[in-house]
Amino acid sequence: MTEAIDAVEADRALKTKHRKMWALGDYPAVATQLIPDLGPDLVQACGIRSGQRVLDIAAGSGNAAIPAALAGASVVACDLTPELFEAGRKLAAERGAEVEWREADAEALPFLDGEFDTVMSCVGIMFAPHHQVSADELIRVCRPGGTIGLLNWTPEGFIGQMFATMKPFAPPPPPGAQPPPMWGRAEHVRGLLGDRVTDVEAHRRTVRIGRFGKPADFREYFKANYGPTIATYRNIADDPDRVAALDAGLDGLAERAGAGDMEWEYLVVTARRSDS
Repeated sequence: MTEAIDAVEADRALKTKHRKMWALGDYPAVATQLIPDLGPDLVQACGIRSGQRVLDIAAGSGNAAIPAALAGASVVACDLTPELFEAGRKLAAERGAEVEWREADAEALPFLDGEFDTVMSCVGIMFAPHHQVSADELIRVCRPGGTIGLLNWTPEGFIGQMFATMKPFAPPPPPGAQPPPMWGRAEHVRGLLGDRVTDVEAHRRTVRIGRFGKPADFREYFKANYGPTIATYRNIADDPDRVAALDAGLDGLAERAGAGDMEWEYLVVTARRSDS
């Protein structure tokens, strides 16, 4: 009994930490300034249309939820970090989209079985620490015959390599937590979904990033705006040598990627929930 209670408390502490991390900086700016095309890409891949009931898991400020609403769907955008919803509501209002915003943990969704026609996530669910639990939840809330759509950064792509660069400087992950970029491997996602889905399609694509003139511009932008990067630097803030080493690591990564003309790779997976 004590071990079970300890596990629950550890999970609660982890989720609190994750919520605070994504509230750091300005993730809505990252989503709108760097990767605005990813949400519409996922919506198109899912074939979202008018009249559908859609759930966007770990929706952030609505990068995919808003385009889905503009396609005519009835959309619920849920996220563990409701601090991101203010920017999402403002952006939705500017674009004339109606979205319902709900605070929710991807690993314990507050929705009924089979409630949605399409369940999707755009570089969001990948950051839930327990992959199988979150995969089970996204399947549970999708109706039989409904669509599941996922867009995630690949381990080999730029963002996956950025996380690999930051890993030695970040706090160690808790027991049982899995690396986010694993969601960018088709075989991993197929394993998570198992025989509960059919018609699985997986495609690797890239998005061009031309915002940064030199490597240091990229590094400083992420240090100011991206929660995981901010949290990593805070972890080593009292060690100037490690800060300098991480600076050099991120600069080198951006330089090898072309700095001002980068291609960031991601994986799009779509599937249909089995009727049985």
